[in-house]
Amino acid sequence: MRGLSVPSFYKIMTFKEKVNTLITEALLEKPSIFLIDLSISDSFKISVGLDGDNGVALQDCIDISRAIENNLDREEQDFSLEVASVGVGSPLKLTRQYIKNIGRTLIVTTNTEKIEAELVEANDVFIILSWKAREPKKVGKGKETVQKEQQIPYTEIKEAIVTVTF
Repeated sequence: MRGLSVPSFYKIMTFKEKVNTLITEALLEKPSIFLIDLSISDSFKISVGLDGDNGVALQDCIDISRAIENNLDREEQDFSLEVASVGVGSPLKLTRQYIKNIGRTLIVTTNTEKIEAELVEANDVFIILSWKAREPKKVGKGKETVQKEQQIPYTEIKEAIVTVTF
């Protein structure tokens, strides 16, 4: 049995599991911060994307980075590490992100339409958007402004991005 090498994907699996465990443990210390993305490339570049109920501070990224870096052995596996907050304009992925953005304007793309509207409600199943629209009057000529509201299940959302207005 001597001379058999362990396939590299086994190393990646165990390495990724270890990184995931370290992140999970570090986030227990910061309950308002949560993981959005974790990717590990074939060259062991670790990329961690974080978000927070009240945003993500630089110190949060530093703390999570240290928790990972200080508990991995570069002698065992060389790696590079990047920990960052998800940027403005990044698509929302978790229910928790929708909830924290209630009251803000989103651009939501579904299979059939694209809506720019205020997020007024979010739960585990769907979101509710509200906006004003100009529609033809029911009686007479011209248009009138009407308040619209639409419930959209998460399963129908292809992408949702918070709009930033200045």
